[in-house]
Amino acid sequence: MERIDEWEREFAERAAQAKALAERTAGLSATAEDADGLIEVTVGSNGQVTGLRLDEGIRRQPAATTARQILAAIRAAKAELTRQFQLVTAETVGVDSETGRAVMAGLAARLTDEESK
Repeated sequence: MERIDEWEREFAERAAQAKALAERTAGLSATAEDADGLIEVTVGSNGQVTGLRLDEGIRRQPAATTARQILAAIRAAKAELTRQFQLVTAETVGVDSETGRAVMAGLAARLTDEESK
């Protein structure tokens, strides 16, 4: 009976950690700028672009340059989002836990899927 109680406690603890992880990661977002500060991109917890700010200074450069800067800012914001996910995962369930590895793999897949659209 004592072993069952221990198992139930461990299960409840893991469930609480997983819930905390889900709640904390759901609200994550990351913002990055290009090197010139002309472009700012924000991505949400699934890697989707949720904000884009373009400074009027971009009018003085070729459209291809602006496009490259936007894509670079998106990549930088996604890298920051990944860093934030790693921190929250480490604090809640552990990055090396089965749950932690699954969360990070899921994020990587979502970010890759988002880029291929």
